[in-house]
Amino acid sequence: MRKWLTFRHISHKNQEFLAFFRKTARLSEVGSACEHYRGAPLSGVFSAGYGELNAQIQALSAHNPDRPVLGDRNIVGIERVLQRSSAAELSALEKSMSWLATTGAVTPFIGLLGTVVGIISAFEGLGLEKTASIQAVAPGIADALIATAAGLFAAIPAVIAYNQFLNRIKIIAAELDDFTSEFLNLVERSFS
Repeated sequence: MRKWLTFRHISHKNQEFLAFFRKTARLSEVGSACEHYRGAPLSGVFSAGYGELNAQIQALSAHNPDRPVLGDRNIVGIERVLQRSSAAELSALEKSMSWLATTGAVTPFIGLLGTVVGIISAFEGLGLEKTASIQAVAPGIADALIATAAGLFAAIPAVIAYNQFLNRIKIIAAELDDFTSEFLNLVERSFS
């Protein structure tokens, strides 16, 4: 539930930030507003890229104080920072996903192990009785099958949640890639 709420919050904040970024004429205004969009991966990527852009401009201003011009090398440096920041944002979103994957993969086997142990116990009890009948073994097998049901009861929601969250992470990754391209295009138009 916590992860679902996190993704919902992130989606909302990303949309708000992107709308603000696109309507604002000055990058410095967007940079100042990033605090308001804390937790939005797009805001984090922007902050990293904007910080690198400022560092590049300050370095170039020492040589040409009138109008610093970014070259291809500078743009590549900004692009690398944006990519590193995107990777860091995605890593933060992927946190705890391995627990869902492990739960979805392992719990059916744990349930099956419980079932096998329960059936072995039921057959051992059947072997101790002089007459073999289904009434003697059925309660033990029924109890053993509860373990399988419990394993599936845990695994099915875990797999569904894992797939849903993985899909949302892919969507956010695409948004980060698109934003990186948009940011770089803006920088190239403005400073090249």
